[in-house]
Amino acid sequence: MRLSSLMNDLSSGIFSQIAQEKAQLKANGVDVIDLSVGTPNIPPMQCIKQTIANEAMKDESYVYAIDDLPELKIAAAQWYKRRYDVDIDAQSEVCAVLGTQEGLAHCCLPVIDPGDTVILQDPCYPAFFVGAALARAQIFRVSQRAENGFLIDLNDIPKDVARRARLMIVSYPNNPTTAVAPPAFYDELIAYAKKHDIFVIHDNAYSELAFDGLRVGSFLNHEGAKDIGAEFNSLSKSYGYAGARLGFCVGNSKYVSALKQLKSNTDYGIFLPVQRAGICALQSDECVVRETAAAYERRRDILIGAFASHGWQIDKPRATMFVWAKIPEKFGTDDVKFVQRLMQETGVLVVPGSAFGSCGHGYVRMALVQSEQRILTAAERIGAFLKGQ
Repeated sequence: MRLSSLMNDLSSGIFSQIAQEKAQLKANGVDVIDLSVGTPNIPPMQCIKQTIANEAMKDESYVYAIDDLPELKIAAAQWYKRRYDVDIDAQSEVCAVLGTQEGLAHCCLPVIDPGDTVILQDPCYPAFFVGAALARAQIFRVSQRAENGFLIDLNDIPKDVARRARLMIVSYPNNPTTAVAPPAFYDELIAYAKKHDIFVIHDNAYSELAFDGLRVGSFLNHEGAKDIGAEFNSLSKSYGYAGARLGFCVGNSKYVSALKQLKSNTDYGIFLPVQRAGICALQSDECVVRETAAAYERRRDILIGAFASHGWQIDKPRATMFVWAKIPEKFGTDDVKFVQRLMQETGVLVVPGSAFGSCGHGYVRMALVQSEQRILTAAERIGAFLKGQ
């Protein structure tokens, strides 16, 4: 049997290798501390879990959920108004997705034909590349550089690329770089997209995980955004709802309608108890999300401080559940080799920055998904490793 060329494009590469080596280390009795995958380990609040449990006991919960519950769409629209002061029409401008991973994997298909150009950030969350690859698009990557605060510079996009581009996918707060975009960036992006007739998808999955009093808004809060764009948002990180798989796409009604039509041909909707509990989350008091963000902020401070005490100075992220770290100078810029040595000699797993794009060379991404004590233990092991070099 011959696999398609698409499967080569979708090869997970380093992520599969890390998983295999992790399994081998554990089989050898190594106490592995996994800071690689951004899997939230803060559980959802009790009312969310109880809602799923109650709804799962009802016979009527096991029918096809062909359309999103009207109450879920209303809750999402009300949440956007309450949280971002953005007016969303619940009927025409909201589409629930099986987590934003699924939504982003399909996000190009409503607007992209094979061979069309999609502009992505470099580095970027791998699902953005997957979405473009599934649509068989031509991909142009625009650099996120440290000297520019890891923001893309629209002037870096060649004029011929801008002319033929149909779609641009961006995300701030950013995974993996943790960069946060100022409001002026979105105004510039909207003007650029209108000038070149480019549709914009903005992933806002980390807006609730902002630190030091920072308040992150929505792309859709900017004038003209709905004319040329849509935004994905997620309950995974902010409500500890990752395994339940629930997010939503909001914005441009024509795009949202097309995404709904596409999804009607690919799945039969989201399990009704998951939708019901999602409503509970969206209607809950904001203090719940603030407590979650505070927990990640404490972990961030502990990691940054502990690593600094062992000689690894890392810039403090302002948002997300990640840390984006330049590897120590003595190791050069080979982030893959550094990660492999770290794994073998300390049992601490992180992700090489180059897994997110060529501009990630020389960096690693760490996820704040372990307890404070485990983070301290990881720092001690890494500190001993660095001193031994």
